[in-house]
Amino acid sequence: MKLVTRSQLGWPASAAPSQSSTKGVKVHYEGTAVSTKLLADHDACLDEWKNIRRSHLANTAENYSDVAYNYAACPHGYLLEGRGLRRRTGANGNQALNQAHFAILGLVGSSGLTEPTDAMLSAIRDGIDLLRKNGAGSEIKGHRDGYATACPGGPLYAWVKKGAPRPDDDEDSGEKPAAGGGAKKPVVDLSKLVTAARADPPKKGTPVSYAEAKTVEQALVKEGLLAKGLADGHFGSATVAAYAKLQRRYGYTGRDADGIPGKTTLTRLGKAHGFTVKD
Repeated sequence: MKLVTRSQLGWPASAAPSQSSTKGVKVHYEGTAVSTKLLADHDACLDEWKNIRRSHLANTAENYSDVAYNYAACPHGYLLEGRGLRRRTGANGNQALNQAHFAILGLVGSSGLTEPTDAMLSAIRDGIDLLRKNGAGSEIKGHRDGYATACPGGPLYAWVKKGAPRPDDDEDSGEKPAAGGGAKKPVVDLSKLVTAARADPPKKGTPVSYAEAKTVEQALVKEGLLAKGLADGHFGSATVAAYAKLQRRYGYTGRDADGIPGKTTLTRLGKAHGFTVKD
């Protein structure tokens, strides 16, 4: 779990009322336009979260004691502390609903960034599991369950209705165990991948030049660096840009962060996401 605490955000202890237990957790979205810039910049996610708290505290009609949610989750897989553990939420619609469930916000909206990344879903699941260890019951619901709202939006609500599974669960991913136990790991040929990255056109409908490019793209999706809809097997300009962000995340700069995969970064990505690399 990648947790960003209130103290790291520069916030004091929450003034929200204490509550030791609930029936479970409700999942939310912002319900407004959310910039796709969040996909490329984790600092923008932190700013978004701080702005949400700022707007809630400025809402004199609702009279919030703090940001309404217990936690939020960003596209890069970070769980962002809000009211935190054992605090009554202010997000579920009315006092009775707020007493029934804790609340987690996914930083997606009704336009712009609408599709949660796998990393975001994992972070929401981290938050659910953390809250369950600290008083939340087994229920996982969307805000719209029990309140007249479109929240948490179509894509996020569809995941909630499945039971909020972790994206890397074998059952969810469709990966089949190999004979003798364990799942067979994909093998990515570095030289073929580099050729695809340098020449594979991103135009929709064009046959891919190297099938395992999609394996790498799916890993970039889980890292919160590439939109799920762009993991199509083409190592085009969007994927090159996403891989460059990964290289910078790993500490590379200049020509070493040009978006063309190298053995060191690809091997590190493969170890994190279940594929092996050959030259």
